[in-house]
Formats: sequence, structure tokens, C-alpha cells
Amino acid sequence: MTKRPLGNSSLQISPIGFGAWAIGGNWQFGWGAQNDTDSIAAIHRALELGVNWIDTAAVYGLGHSEEVVARALAGWSGPRPHLFTKCGMIWSDKGEIAYSLKTASIRREMENSLRRLRVQTIDLYQIHWPADDLPETEEGWRTLAALQKEGKVRWIGASNFTVKELEKARQIAPVTSLQPPYSLVRRDAGKELLPYCARANIGVLVYSPMASGLLTGAMTRQRIAALPPEDWRTRNPEFQEPKLAANLALVERLRSVGLRHGCSPGEVAIAWTLRNPAVTGAIVGARNAPQAEGVLRGATLQLTAAEAAEIEG
Repeated sequence: MTKRPLGNSSLQISPIGFGAWAIGGNWQFGWGAQNDTDSIAAIHRALELGVNWIDTAAVYGLGHSEEVVARALAGWSGPRPHLFTKCGMIWSDKGEIAYSLKTASIRREMENSLRRLRVQTIDLYQIHWPADDLPETEEGWRTLAALQKEGKVRWIGASNFTVKELEKARQIAPVTSLQPPYSLVRRDAGKELLPYCARANIGVLVYSPMASGLLTGAMTRQRIAALPPEDWRTRNPEFQEPKLAANLALVERLRSVGLRHGCSPGEVAIAWTLRNPAVTGAIVGARNAPQAEGVLRGATLQLTAAEAAEIEG
């Protein structure tokens, strides 16, 4: 895959990165039970196919995702991928999720992430969610900037920030990247956030480009009905009526375009996000090796303007 520069950093990344949310397994915002052997095989296959970065977070599986990523890389003999992780979501002994961007909390999270990932430096460290209180968000960003100066992290980024929050952060320290939700189902970032990032030289790593599996082409009403209750998608309005019918109709438009290119609906959905010039890369999850192999052509598929308009409806 042709590499792209990530914002103001020295990182050159593939258009698709491996998303390690689902492989965390069961937790409050989990995808249900996951087999770690399958997860490791998915990571290895993605790396074999040219992916050179992995995006995870401390909270995914309450630390388990980071541990699985470390296990996968311990058994990987190829070039080392860049490791991106996030802070700001913490949990109690009972697995209850809370949010904190206080300096002491972030520093604890950082040390635990370094230990779980078995590294001395993290390539991109990101605030997962801004705080409700803007001064606390600013405190969190100052802490990330300090960690960067100390060599604990190479570059720092934000996730789910607004333009206003990015502006405040940039007054403290440069922002290398933003991680917003962006897909055919959630297009709002394209109106203001993405143009702002392009002007400010902030790299954009979009998450859920296939709408958490909804746009893969494999998701049917029957499969949705059979999702285990611990899968967070059972609580997602996009997987429920009245939105579900429109989303499944969208999948059929993706399927129609994909057939012309020998690609799956999910690959077309990924390609649609990557055709926005402000988008540096798309975070794509996979729970096993076949899933990893079945989405990566989205990195190279070039949609025409007419095809994009057809998909958008």
C-alpha cells in the first residue's frame, strides 16, 4: 500500500490501519466474546497485506486488547508496525467505566499501556474523549505534551474532539491527528471537522468506516437479531428501525458498485471515506484472518465521482 504522511509527524502510514476495538472481548462497550488466537491471526494477516499501524485503547477489553496486540507482535517476524493507543477512559474493579483527563490518571494509564504493549515508547498517544469540562480537556492535553517531551510518546493526537476543542489544544501543543467517526452512515465530520483538519495539517484517522460492521454486506436482519446481548451494537440505533431499513438499502448500493470492481460492500464503504482528501487513514477492525483479508482492497479502490454519487443516493 502507498504510504501517507500523518499530519505534522514523521510517520508514514498505510491508508488502512488495524482497529483493535472488537478483539478486546467482553466489556461494557464490547462486541461479545472473542477468541484470542483468531485475533492474533487477524493482526498477522493484516500486517502481511501491508497494514503498518495498529490502533487500540487501554479501555478496549479493560486492557485485554493491548495485551493481545503485544502477543501478536511477539510472534511477528516482519517489520514492526506503528502502535497507536488512547487514554481517558478508566474502569473500576467491577468493570464500571469512568472518564478522567487528570494528569495523575493519564500518567497511570500511560505506564500501564507501556507495560501491556511491552514497549518503551508509544508512536501515537491519543485522548479518547474530551472531558465535559474544557479546563480538564486542556489539562489532559498538557499532560500528553509533557509525555511527548519526556519521550514516552512520539506524537500526540485527539479522538472525538470538536473544532473548538482542537483550537484550544493547538494553543497548548501541536495536534498530530484527529480520530473522528466517519462513514456513509455518519457523514457529519465531512462538513466542518475534516476541512478544518486539512487546513491545520492535522492527520485524520477515521473510525467505524463500515459503521461497526453494518456496511460489510454480511450483516442481515437475522444476524443482527442473533447478536449476543453483551454486544454493544444491540443498543445502537443504526442497527434498529427506522434506520435499519435505510442502512440495508445503502448496503445494496455498495454491493452493486462493488460487483463492478470485484470488491465487497465493506471495501467500497472504506474507499468512500478514503476518497475525502482530508482523510489520512481508515481504522478497520477484523476478528479473524478471513475478515482481515476481505476488507483491505478498500485501500486501493478508486471510486469515480459518479459511483460516489450513486452510493450516496
